[in-house]
Amino acid sequence: MTFTSASFLLFAALTVLLYFTVPRRGQWWVLLVASYVFYLFAGVEYLAFLLYATVVSYVVARLMQARADAEDAFVEANRDRLEKSERKAFRAKEKKKRFFILVGGLVAGFGMLAVLKYTGFAAGIVCAAWTGMGNEPFEIPDLLLPLGISFYTFQAMGYLIDVYRKNARAERNFFRFALFISYFPQLIQGPISRFEALSEQLFATHAWDATRVRSGLARVLWGFFKKLVVADTAMIAVKTLVTGSDTYTGAYVFLLILLYSAQIYGDFTGGIDVTIGLSEILGIRVAENFNRPFSSKSTKEYWRRWHITMGTWFTDYVFYPLSVCSPMQRFSKFSRAKLGNAIGKRLPVYVATVATWFLTGLWHGAGWNFIVWGLLNCLVILVSQELTPLYDRFHAKFPRLVASGAYGVFQMARTFLLMGLIRSLDCYRDVGKTFSLWFSMLTDWNLPQLLTGGWRTLGLTGAEWCMLGLAILLVFAVSLAGKKRPVREWLSTRPVTFTLCACGLILLILLFGAYGIGYDASQFIYNQF
Repeated sequence: MTFTSASFLLFAALTVLLYFTVPRRGQWWVLLVASYVFYLFAGVEYLAFLLYATVVSYVVARLMQARADAEDAFVEANRDRLEKSERKAFRAKEKKKRFFILVGGLVAGFGMLAVLKYTGFAAGIVCAAWTGMGNEPFEIPDLLLPLGISFYTFQAMGYLIDVYRKNARAERNFFRFALFISYFPQLIQGPISRFEALSEQLFATHAWDATRVRSGLARVLWGFFKKLVVADTAMIAVKTLVTGSDTYTGAYVFLLILLYSAQIYGDFTGGIDVTIGLSEILGIRVAENFNRPFSSKSTKEYWRRWHITMGTWFTDYVFYPLSVCSPMQRFSKFSRAKLGNAIGKRLPVYVATVATWFLTGLWHGAGWNFIVWGLLNCLVILVSQELTPLYDRFHAKFPRLVASGAYGVFQMARTFLLMGLIRSLDCYRDVGKTFSLWFSMLTDWNLPQLLTGGWRTLGLTGAEWCMLGLAILLVFAVSLAGKKRPVREWLSTRPVTFTLCACGLILLILLFGAYGIGYDASQFIYNQF
């Protein structure tokens, strides 16, 4: 049951109706039941994995909380008897015990994800090595990959780490915790929420608010527009370019970079808009996941604006812990002593950054293209970081140029194209072929062929190309207009204007979206990894 299906619209409408009909203290129960019914549509067999992640993280968190409470109680009861050093030693000992419990939970949680998502990839590597030695290939297992497993696993494991760090208290009510893990609007593709932020919203009571509902509906409709009109239309040409990659080289690769950027933006942000909009209707605020990423002037800024909750998850739970852990501190000390302070202080940061981006790539999918994608992002960020003094000298020497709007546009275009180039690894999947196609843009710039008729062979008519271009311009215009105040908030306070705009959007979706011109609405991209 995808967000863009008629069955989901009916399901969401019934959920909202029940949510505001039952006594307010029972609203979270409506969400819990709705979340599990929603997940059952994906397949009964997948429910076991969601329950496993929920039970494991609940039990492990409760065990850590019990030890933390006992630790605090003991220290408080013996505060006058114990010296400060003794209290510190006791807390360190207890923290170590909680750490072992945490490790057990992380192994159990990430272990399930690793087996289901990466067994085939690992077996393929082993099989390639095995056949390379002249042996017969063996069968590679094809395991189930439950809906949303990467998202709810990361959310559950982040919760365990927060409980271990005492940034959150373990939830005592199992069913409340189950709702946190399974909350259906964000189950498919995020955002990856923190317990302290989302639980407060889920378990509070919410009254019907017409202004808030209009704002949420506007965002849901806008998400449908971006998904069905922009992403699913661009997808037709993208698929043609990918399947015919032996023919569509040179300028066609550049076109794919542009089209896939529009597709993945419309697809991912469209889905997030539906998540946030539906939650807003219910009175629940979930974290924003995008902040006009294509206006970024650097790769580092881009990743502060794109898939924000994923980036903060890896920063908080991978990069920082790895940077300050004891082995890394020893490595830092060794590097400074052997290689000098300038290089020595950089190496630990490089190691932590490379490890973080390697895991980020692997999280996106089990394939070499995703790993290379992550490492290329890492390379660009590290090179840019090393070139910062050079940039600063350039900016100081040409202040008027740097302050000009044209230079800002150049920076945004540069970042957009660079990220699009790396992102094309998602499309072609084969790393060697992707590099070859990148090189073809330098050796076979067949732009005249593309402009004089080649575009007609990509699955879209002239009218559909015009419609796609206008839809992209509309998305861009709305983004600019909402820079200070989101357009939906402005519309929510004007019922008549909202109704007219909503009817117009619905008409555009029906006429030009996936349901209007013969296409089938495709699965969201992040559901497929």
